[in-house]
Amino acid sequence: MEVHISDIYSYFPFRLFGLDRGALNVLAEAEFAAEIELCRANPDMVQKYLEMKRAGYRVGFISDTYWNSQQLARLLRACSPELSWDFLYASCDQDSGKGEKLFAKYLAEQGIDPASSIHFGDNEKADIAGARRHGIRPRYYPQASAAFASKLQRETAMFELLCPERPSRLDHGGRTLRRVVAAASSDKRPGFQLGLTVLGPIMAAFDAYIEARRAQLARAGRRVAIGFLGRDGFLPHRIWQDAHGEAAYLEINRRVSLLGSADTLEPLCDLLEKLGKIDEPSFAQMFTILPPPVKAFFAKCPDGVATGRDISRALPRLVDAGHVAQIAAGIRKRLLDYLRNTIPEFDSCTDLMLVDLGYSGSVQKGLRRIFDREGIATRLHGTYLLSLDDAFYDVAECDTAEGLVSDLVVTPHAKRMMLRNVALLEQICCAADGSVRDYRDGEVLREDNLCPADQLALAAEIQTGARTFAAQARALAPRYGLRPYAASDVMARWTAAILGRLLLLPDDDELVLFGNFSHDVNLGTRKMVPMLDSNTVKDQVIARGLPIACTAPEPPMWLAGSLASISSSHAYLYVLFGTNRLPPNVFGETPCGSLRIGLFGSNGRAAMEAITVFQSGLGELRLRIPIAQDMAVATIAVPLGKLARDGIMQGVVVQSGKDTAQAADNPDVVRVADDRLIFAGVARNGRHYRADDERGCLLIPVDPPRSKVAIYTISLTSLDCDRIVGVGKASRA
Repeated sequence: MEVHISDIYSYFPFRLFGLDRGALNVLAEAEFAAEIELCRANPDMVQKYLEMKRAGYRVGFISDTYWNSQQLARLLRACSPELSWDFLYASCDQDSGKGEKLFAKYLAEQGIDPASSIHFGDNEKADIAGARRHGIRPRYYPQASAAFASKLQRETAMFELLCPERPSRLDHGGRTLRRVVAAASSDKRPGFQLGLTVLGPIMAAFDAYIEARRAQLARAGRRVAIGFLGRDGFLPHRIWQDAHGEAAYLEINRRVSLLGSADTLEPLCDLLEKLGKIDEPSFAQMFTILPPPVKAFFAKCPDGVATGRDISRALPRLVDAGHVAQIAAGIRKRLLDYLRNTIPEFDSCTDLMLVDLGYSGSVQKGLRRIFDREGIATRLHGTYLLSLDDAFYDVAECDTAEGLVSDLVVTPHAKRMMLRNVALLEQICCAADGSVRDYRDGEVLREDNLCPADQLALAAEIQTGARTFAAQARALAPRYGLRPYAASDVMARWTAAILGRLLLLPDDDELVLFGNFSHDVNLGTRKMVPMLDSNTVKDQVIARGLPIACTAPEPPMWLAGSLASISSSHAYLYVLFGTNRLPPNVFGETPCGSLRIGLFGSNGRAAMEAITVFQSGLGELRLRIPIAQDMAVATIAVPLGKLARDGIMQGVVVQSGKDTAQAADNPDVVRVADDRLIFAGVARNGRHYRADDERGCLLIPVDPPRSKVAIYTISLTSLDCDRIVGVGKASRA
């Protein structure tokens, strides 16, 4: 049974809004007015329609719709006034849809031979199968794929979490444009499709933002040059060149800008502090010096490798500050030679826009200090995709720094969640060349790019898809009457939603696509770290619980992807955490009883200890067993039969520290290998176990503690009941 719009509004809660049923037609007409305002004709289909009409074919429309024939006619003429037709069928007028009797009615009334009739449609069931069932030749005009439609649904959820006070439905045609571009693409390579449907819309919006900012600066009568910062600004630079022509690509990283602007050891110490580890060759390459005291320092380090923190604290007694100033002066001269060689009429520019993915303007600030030292008055304007706005407090008064996705678009808390996962965006946007290490005669000297060849090839494929979208969007938006970049605030919010969805709620195809990606820290070291590591994150969840695991340090670089590889629910809970919507008293852990466990020493001594049992918001049971170094414990015995006779063993992990508090906070989590665990009186199949009775035990071997205290954490999911409210007691929800 087909319905009219009036049938739908007959269920409207009129009284809730202070209306009577007489308002039904007013409401229906308001929706129809919105439909006319938002509906757009497909230019390709209009052209095909008119060509067939000029060729002498009888043409018309058959539609499954709750708008009647008169309304459908009004809608068609509003979209394309030149349209006329020989027939028009609306399913609600005929009390039957295309999947039922509507095609048969059309054939009978029009007296048309089915074999000479062609039907164009986008619904495989109603349009294609329905037409074919009646002998009509169908022509499929596909819209968004199911996978793409799923991404759009996730983006809506992301929008509502990141921008909760704003309406999510209207985007000035952004989604329509994406659907049109995607439907027209014949290149189905996964990387290209991701660039076309996801990264391309982000970069096209960023390009529109850059152009608007350049125009705003130029209106003041200034001579404005644009420089895209390499390596992350590589893709935005290519898209800008495709649309607007030449612009400078500036290979300047924060290490070069920091060293060139240094007059004391403090900036160098700050840089080293951020490194995980560094060796002698990396130090020499980074700072172009290796004084004997530094060489001696590394010689005393285990395997010649020091932590960034240790070398940072030792640096003032190892390196002479005057030597650093001399090195900085040399870098400044070579950098300025490079800028003059790269930016046309550099010395006559009044303003220089520095375009980058973001985030805190470290290159911009370093370049400002260099300009000031050299007496260069050129104003600098950081133009970023993502801006960490509270880091711009020390941007020079003459300069500016702004981001498309600023703190006015999403909260700083949510922004930091996005930035925690931004390494993925950097890898798919950056150049294939290695990072700059110095300059000579106005040219760039680069490090080797350590990324694997297949990763670079995939990034290039994604970038090709993004550039294709940007070009197609520029061509198709005017044809369809779409203006997705006209309202900067709307554009910024939807850019945040699309980017947030990619970084924080990846689908399975994207996890497979990026599963082997690694990330170079880009600070002069040769260290590559994994982008995705679900096992490490699983261990974090076992040891510290989900809310604390959501703050896990790098690596892995892509924390959200690592959580998503555990389950989509884990990724969504992470987004809730990052948007302050993960209540700790719901998803944290609460005590649900106690359990006596056995501690057996290598000397034959044994002791029974009462351990608190916790339950997480996901229903997992967790026991933490602290072991002091002087206890000489060799084996821990956990009576699984008393805790949960039937369950899933998530794993056993260990944390170490000088005391219990430090061990509990230690993110360095080590898993006890499954094949070392001994199940006594317990049947085991993979991670599932079943204890014969209450005497069934898990025996955990205890290695000599690396620190004074080790905490062994056991995590399992009980299959005995839905929720444990006390060990030995349970309730079924």
